[in-house]
Amino acid sequence: MFHPVPDLAMPANSQPSSLQEMLERMETAGNGNAQQVSVNELMNAVGYRSFGPLLLLIALIAISPLGGIPGVPTLFALCTIAIAGQLLVNQKHLWLPGFVLRRSVEQDKLAAFLDRLRPVARRIDAIARPRLVQLIRGPGLKIAALCCILVALTVPPLEVVPFAAAISWLAIGAFGLAVILQDGVIALVALIISLGGVLTAVNGVL
Repeated sequence: MFHPVPDLAMPANSQPSSLQEMLERMETAGNGNAQQVSVNELMNAVGYRSFGPLLLLIALIAISPLGGIPGVPTLFALCTIAIAGQLLVNQKHLWLPGFVLRRSVEQDKLAAFLDRLRPVARRIDAIARPRLVQLIRGPGLKIAALCCILVALTVPPLEVVPFAAAISWLAIGAFGLAVILQDGVIALVALIISLGGVLTAVNGVL
């Protein structure tokens, strides 16, 4: 059964304005003392109506320790399809299955994972800026959502090949990042990576 992702901590339209802020929100998700952080808490932290942050969040979860559990990458691929599909039909509230929202990762492992990402985040934030924004607004945003759906479809067949699905998650995460930073150049890079993910999936199946 699908449930709306609740927003308990911040305004519905609040979303991170940089990759570093995104990581900071993920680190402070939960009550601070919990040993586990749920997907619901992470999504609440980044803003449940924020298409870009949610896409990036799912991609980060998929390559985190939680993504190493068999079946989880495919599960989050379905979540990507659900979120992108809801954008295509102009859904205002994003809905996800309750059993997905209850999934959790250990706080210590999450913190260590985020620490590894911080140097990359600083570099990306330093070079990214609003440009070619038409690629990630209006019709361009829906094209990006459709690309994410197509790329997410490559994840299940790639899950049996170690690390192969990482290309697909990199593409999906890049699309999410492009929306957050309003950087159409990153969207173009994401499109190129998407083609690589699709080719990898085709070669893996054949």
